[in-house]
Parts: sequence; structure tokens; C-alpha cells
Amino acid sequence: MEKTQVRLTPEETARQRAFMDKVRAMGGTRYCKVITYGCQQNENDSERLLGMLEAMGYTPTEDNEKANVILFNTCAVREGAELKVYGNIGALKHLCARRQDLLVGVCGCMMQQEAVAERIRRQYRHVGLVFGTHSLYKFPELLYECLTEHTRRVDVTPSDGRIIEDMPVHRSGAPCAWVSVMYGCNNFCTYCIVPYVRGRERSRRPEDILAEVREVVARGAREVTLLGQNVNSYGKDLDCGVDFAALLRMVNDVPGLLRIRFMTSHPKDMSERLLVAMAECDKVCPQLHLPFQAGNDRVLAAMNRRYDKAGYLALVEAARAHIPGLSLTSDVIVGFPGETEAEFLDTLDVLARVRFDSVFSFIYSKRSGTPAAEMPDPFTHADKQARFERLLEVQNRISHEINQGYAGKVCPVLVEGPSKTDPTALTGRTDTGKVVNFPAGAARPGDLVRVRITQCQTWSLWGELES
Repeated sequence: MEKTQVRLTPEETARQRAFMDKVRAMGGTRYCKVITYGCQQNENDSERLLGMLEAMGYTPTEDNEKANVILFNTCAVREGAELKVYGNIGALKHLCARRQDLLVGVCGCMMQQEAVAERIRRQYRHVGLVFGTHSLYKFPELLYECLTEHTRRVDVTPSDGRIIEDMPVHRSGAPCAWVSVMYGCNNFCTYCIVPYVRGRERSRRPEDILAEVREVVARGAREVTLLGQNVNSYGKDLDCGVDFAALLRMVNDVPGLLRIRFMTSHPKDMSERLLVAMAECDKVCPQLHLPFQAGNDRVLAAMNRRYDKAGYLALVEAARAHIPGLSLTSDVIVGFPGETEAEFLDTLDVLARVRFDSVFSFIYSKRSGTPAAEMPDPFTHADKQARFERLLEVQNRISHEINQGYAGKVCPVLVEGPSKTDPTALTGRTDTGKVVNFPAGAARPGDLVRVRITQCQTWSLWGELES
């Protein structure tokens, strides 16, 4: 695909802004609700959808009864997320029958699958708007047509995806912000639907990324997380000579920014050049999310991960050598088709040898249209569930032991907001990504405070502000 086709043209952007103006000109008091499933990239997409809705005169609300537009931004990575979407869409059927002014829309990764979009169109007649990830930029046009023509609109155009710049983005003013550096994926892991619904890898231009980072900092962000399905591949499709290591150094120079995180990294593309940049950039947090998915070489080959167990362990050793005190997190799939007990034990061995701070672990979820969905699998869900629980037991013990090492330490914590478990407390994170709760005192969101750790739990820490 030609590079000129990847980026949305100024004419296309102007066309969508014109539709925003038309919707806004309809006047009246209108409210919107965007419900997001899935990863940080989906959260970032929802910020763009909300930004467009606000530009069209809508005010965000959490009240279904109040909303004039309810939009579901969906995830296709696991079956559980899809089932939640179907259930929550179905629950709005009676509300739509009672409220003729309510438009329900479904968008995102699920809708980029033709069969799923057809199911929504056929079985959920109260859904008036359906569009996929590649049509996100056309949302103003699609919404305008729904409102003026009083008809259903379905746009799940297959493509390799576009890069959208110069469109409104909803920013909450929170101290932590997400900034996408690239979209799509070229890896085609055999279990993963993402390349099919997100398209091929396409990198944003460095100047556009830096402009967005400066903007979120001006709005109050102290920390940014750079997003991509595989940030280590950033820049390979550009001709400007900037890879992800160079981009990190550029973002590190942005005034007013305190912390930089990023995700996700693919081990096959993790370079020493990037590790050196992480070590030398004072704002880059000593935290690395490096999915290994499975510990057995046969399973890794069947997954098309393109590294082996020894290579992964060597990479971890190199990362820790460059960045002392590095916090490591990972993704693990339990029950990949055909995975035997002995092969599963290799995964437990990786957990024991690496000692991750935490892992995001899942039982394999069959995704139609991926190669793994056609692989023979003699093991039952009960078999996989039992292994999954064993993995959790091992990792929870490791996570708890690592957290115990924080007892008595004084850690810099970036305050994010109220604690989810105690309304009188605040919560924030250390530079290693540990969640810390503490009595509020005089601290406010966005402050970088010193907290002495007094209590260590498996998933979070508690502490007291140092004067």
C-alpha cells in the first residue's frame, strides 16, 4: 500500500469536519455514552469517538436514560468480551422501543469481522449504526446519515487501515494519557485476530506524535503511555530514519513530562538499541511488558511467535543487565491447541526463572478465521482450567513475594486519583508500575509524592505520605 494512502488526506478530514458542523447545527441538548471493551488502543479510539461527539454538540453521560447516542466500542480478542457485548446490546432493546430519540451503535474490532457485523445487523434490529475499526474516521458522516435519513448504517469496509490526524480527541485532563504511535500488526500469531481487524502496521509520523504528547502535557498529563500492537516495529514503514528507540529519546525531551511508558513489545523485535534508550532516557520508567505467551518451543512455533524459550530468557537477562531494578510483566496463554502437560510445565518454568512482577494470563480463546482455530485440540476446557489455576497459584506467590520487597521503602508515586477501594485515599503508581494507595493528605492528582510503603499485598501496596 502506498504511503500516501495510509494517512487520511486533508480533504477527507475536512469532509468529516463538515459533517460534524452539520450535526452540531441541528441544535438541542444531546448526550452520549461510549462503552469500551478491550485494550488501551480501544480506550484511545474511544477518546477519539468522544472527541468527535463533543465537537458535534454532545455531552458525555453515564446514564442510559439520558443518552441520545450509546456507542459500544468492541474487542474481538477473546470470546468473553464478545459475549458481554451481545448481552449488553440486547439489554437496550426495550429502552430503544421506548425512546425513539435513542441511537445505539456498535463499532470496533468485532465489527471488522464480516460474520459478526452480519449477526448484529440481522439479530439486533434496534442497533442503528455499525462500523469497523477502518471506518472510525467516518463516524461523523455515518452519524449524520442516521440522524437525517432515519435509516440503519453499516460500514465495515475491509482495508489495511488509515492513520487519522487532526481530528478531535476527548481528553479528561487526567495525569496519565495514552498516545498511539502506530496501528495494526504484521505478526499473524496463529491464535490472534488483531491483524485481521486492525490491518497492517502503519506508523504515525514522529512530528505528529510529538505534537500530541506536547498537547496532553499542556492539558495536565504528567505521564504518557505510547501505544502500539508492536511498538518495537515502529518506523519500519516510514522513510524518516526514526525507529522506536529514537522516538523514545524524542519524547523524553518534551518539557513538562515526568514519565514515559509503552506497550506492547514483541520479543522478536526487541533490540539492544531500545534497551540502551530505555536505560539512558531519565523519563522512561524501568518497566517492560514483554509477552512470552508460552514456554515451550513447539508451542511457540505453532503460535508463530518467531523466538524460542532460550532466546526469550536471554532477552530478559539483557534487559535486566541494562536496566537494574527493571519491573517485568508479560502475557501468557494457557491451553493453546494441543499443548501437553509437559509443554505447560515449560511455561511454569519460565515463570519461576524470570519471576515477573505480574502476568496477564488467559485460557486460549478460539477465534474463527485464525489458523489456530483449525488445529486439533484433544484437551477439555476442564483440563485447561486446572492448568490455569496452577499457573495463577505460582504467579500470585511470585507477585506477592516481589511486592513484599517494597516494605519500608520510600517510593516516588505519581498520584492518579481516588483509590478504587477507599474513597478517603488516593492511588498512584511507582515508576515500576506498582499500584500504591495512601491517605490523601494534601496530595492532588498529578503530584509526584514520596510514599513510605507500610503494607504489601499481591496486587497493590499501601503506604503513608512522607512529609
